[in-house]
Amino acid sequence: MDRKHDGAGRQRRGLVTAMARTIAGAMAGAAALMLGGCAGAGAPPISTAEVAAGLESYHLGAGDRVRVTVFNEPTLTGEYNITPGGALAFPLIGVVAAGGRTIDAVQQELTTKLAEGYVNDPRVSVEVLNYRPFYILGEVNRPGEYSYASGMTVEQAIARAGGFTYRANEKTVFLRRQTGKAESAVSLRSAQVAVLPGDTIRIGERYF
Repeated sequence: MDRKHDGAGRQRRGLVTAMARTIAGAMAGAAALMLGGCAGAGAPPISTAEVAAGLESYHLGAGDRVRVTVFNEPTLTGEYNITPGGALAFPLIGVVAAGGRTIDAVQQELTTKLAEGYVNDPRVSVEVLNYRPFYILGEVNRPGEYSYASGMTVEQAIARAGGFTYRANEKTVFLRRQTGKAESAVSLRSAQVAVLPGDTIRIGERYF
């Protein structure tokens, strides 16, 4: 009889231990999911300056295609690509550093260099014909690279990528400007934020 009670007791203790391990594993899994969901939570909110950023202060970069017009100089006027290294190769004067610089700065350098014995009183105009693409990653239906359109907002970019997946966090997304190294958190319930060429948008996953 005592042996039977001992066996039953050991069986009950074994079941309790197994249940405790199962619960502990489930709690650990839930904690991991919560931590994963909060992985981007440390990103600071996008600054007022970044919200207001537009093409007025645009900095050229690899993938941009520009048209340079040198008035009364048809052999110099033409379309040029910004190379992966940020260079613009121009007749007569050679390579001009364009990446990370404003259109006005590049225009001024071209004017200065052409005036150094190549063109009398040069008048130069630079305009962007095609901007470099932007990128959207994470919980959208068609993540990838997309051509830029002037005036595009984060919401429009998401729509262009096929909208959110069912797992997406539809309240907050993350934006990294081409000119920055860190992501900023963008609330989709506040002011609309413009997308700029070269930006990367990341859509996180919601867990609760």
